[in-house]
Amino acid sequence: MYSESDFLQLSGIQHYSYCRRQWALAYLEMQWEENERTFEGHILHENAHDPFLKESRGDYFLSRALPIHSYSLGLSGECDVVIFKEDEKGISISGKKGKYLVIPVEYKKGKPKNTDDDIVQLVAQAICLEEMMYCSISYGYLYYGETKHREKINISSELREKVKKYCQEMHEYAEKDFIPKVKRHKGCNACSLENICFPETFNKDNVSSYIKKYAEDINDA
Repeated sequence: MYSESDFLQLSGIQHYSYCRRQWALAYLEMQWEENERTFEGHILHENAHDPFLKESRGDYFLSRALPIHSYSLGLSGECDVVIFKEDEKGISISGKKGKYLVIPVEYKKGKPKNTDDDIVQLVAQAICLEEMMYCSISYGYLYYGETKHREKINISSELREKVKKYCQEMHEYAEKDFIPKVKRHKGCNACSLENICFPETFNKDNVSSYIKKYAEDINDA
């Protein structure tokens, strides 16, 4: 179990899954640069995160920008949207009649990916909600702004273990204040941290080699 002073930002697990160095630069060194993709993502989340925008229809109601945390994962953050759907297998909610299933919904710009990057963030949210509300969550949704479609995600034991593993690694990096190295890949061109990351990662050896060669030329002169 972690203490609140050790909590990391829950949103970082998506970045960690995508690129450990990107996560460390953004969440440990607090370095960030906006690009078109990140700006559009912020707009989408601002609409989802309006805590004063309530919605209730039939057998469910929504909660937006719900603060969440997990002592077992050492994470804290917010859920974009949580659906409380009336169901006899659910839990009691203060001020509401009946019982409700708890279903997290994470909003993402773009379209579904071929990786688990978005999924692990949703699963981490589910684990937080389970700890806080003493409930069991079997599925959630990823809503994509480009397709305007909700993808149902089953919260499997394999995904839970992956989230726990990532969180443990993130805390180990944070404790050591260590920025991991990475190899360049095609996704780097779309990263808003490209200008920050590459000079440190790939130009360092080139600079050292240049200085060494320059010194040798001076000695040979």
